[in-house]
Amino acid sequence: MRYLLSLLVAVSTFAAEPLVTRDVFYTKSKDKLQSLDVYSPHQGDQHPVIVWIHGGGWTKGDKAVLQKKPQALVEKGYVLVSINYRLVPTVTLKDLMGDIAKSIRWVRDHAKEHRGDPDRIVIMGHSAGAHLAALLCTDDRYLKAAGVPMNCLKGCVPLDVSAYDIPKRLKDGGDTPATSYTNVFGTTEAEQQEFSPVYFVAKGKAIPPFLLLHVASRESTKTQAHWLASKLHEIGVAARVVAAEGKTHGTISTELGGADDPLTLELWKFLSEVTS
Repeated sequence: MRYLLSLLVAVSTFAAEPLVTRDVFYTKSKDKLQSLDVYSPHQGDQHPVIVWIHGGGWTKGDKAVLQKKPQALVEKGYVLVSINYRLVPTVTLKDLMGDIAKSIRWVRDHAKEHRGDPDRIVIMGHSAGAHLAALLCTDDRYLKAAGVPMNCLKGCVPLDVSAYDIPKRLKDGGDTPATSYTNVFGTTEAEQQEFSPVYFVAKGKAIPPFLLLHVASRESTKTQAHWLASKLHEIGVAARVVAAEGKTHGTISTELGGADDPLTLELWKFLSEVTS
């Protein structure tokens, strides 16, 4: 009976509304675009931390647009950190990536204050945020510059983007106009490679395991997900590709966290594997 009561208390603790800390600045600039929100369980400590990078074509978006994710993740015993970052064309893509790396440094420094484990961080993102997540987890220059060890990253979960290899994407074609990429990444292959995660996949970097999610009916995101996975496999990094049947580019994110959502079940499995 005592064990049952303890179990019920634990369940009710995680099922409660998350503790929310909003608009925390992760740089000294006090810029809203360099701020983050933290959603954490009411009890316990050393919970794995999920960092969410919003989408918006690298030019727009906001950390507050999360739908079911905060409640679902906190109920499962994770701390969720949703970040803002400065946007193109106001800043360069390198500046943007620098912001994301600095937000991870903040997570490392402050995770314990929010019941999180600074050494168990998983990076997630949707659309442009998926590209940024994958780049952060393969090109180790950004975290090194921020003083963050790559081995604190335990997993990467990008949702539905076709920008893992930008030169290949532009050659293959797809349902997104080429200008959406060239306006952000430049028109030369050298410029585009500089921000293509595929070109930074190499041994000895502590690249974490990947769960690559894509809309089943989008050929470009399917091709790119499998292409990145193949490069990760070549260096011995675990990478699983999952096609989201019946989803759109929007609903693959908005429905994530649903109790019976098949993609969410894949996510729970992956997070359990990489953070246990």
